[in-house]
Amino acid sequence: MTRETTLREPTKTFDVRALLSDVRQTLGRGDLAAAAATLTYFAAIAVVPWALLGIWSTTWLGSPTAESLSELRVLIPPAMGGRGVFDEAVVIGSGLSLMSAVVLLFPASFYGEGLRRACMMLYPRDDRFTGWRSRIWVLGLVVVVPPLTYIVIGVAGTLTTLAPDGGGTGGFGDLVVRIVVEFIVVWLTVTVALTWVYWRVTPGEPTLGVAAATALGTASFIAGFFQGFLLFLSLPIDVGIPYGGLRVIGGVVAVGLWLYVAHVIVIVGWAVGQAISKQRRDRVRGA
Repeated sequence: MTRETTLREPTKTFDVRALLSDVRQTLGRGDLAAAAATLTYFAAIAVVPWALLGIWSTTWLGSPTAESLSELRVLIPPAMGGRGVFDEAVVIGSGLSLMSAVVLLFPASFYGEGLRRACMMLYPRDDRFTGWRSRIWVLGLVVVVPPLTYIVIGVAGTLTTLAPDGGGTGGFGDLVVRIVVEFIVVWLTVTVALTWVYWRVTPGEPTLGVAAATALGTASFIAGFFQGFLLFLSLPIDVGIPYGGLRVIGGVVAVGLWLYVAHVIVIVGWAVGQAISKQRRDRVRGA
């Protein structure tokens, strides 16, 4: 009986202090800021191709049209000109040919390389074929991007009636509903993508369960961060002032800074997953 209790005890305990210590140890192996900057550099190459691929996937079933997709622009605050960028992306994405979409896979794959190289800066083991392997694995997201895009567009279409420019009252109730629904949709869709990223793209090879749990927690922060980004877009600020009035440059830099902070969250989430995996291994050995 005593032996049975001893064998079961390690599976019941979860040392939060040890977990936090392991996370700090992982992040302390390198420069977190430099790792996030590395990932942001690769993201600058890959983000737009992924967005265009998502928009293009909505045309597979013959609908929705570019005009109907453009109706979602009312959910984007107009102060900083984000609606114009969205309109242009919709027109280009919905008009892609099959060959153009295939070509987009090349720059889109750089996100995988950025994710793995950034995490390798904090990972104690050597890696082989880092670039090509991670770029191939990240293309697995091509399978989930179309259904996730359909879900996002479907939900967003129902929220347009709650936006002030879409026929909504602009009241507090409409705003709360939009924020809550947007948070949940972004949270769950990002969870799916991050689960694959943590499981196959980044180093460490956690179990699928650990990758999913880590992705679920990390995605909740990303979803909240996304709401902050929408709030930022609603501010009447001229982002071109620090660059002599060049709003395009200011806008690119501003988006880059937001991406940088988001990538810090992603890397910290990866480190948490590594710490959880380490505790699981230690408990198995202790048993």
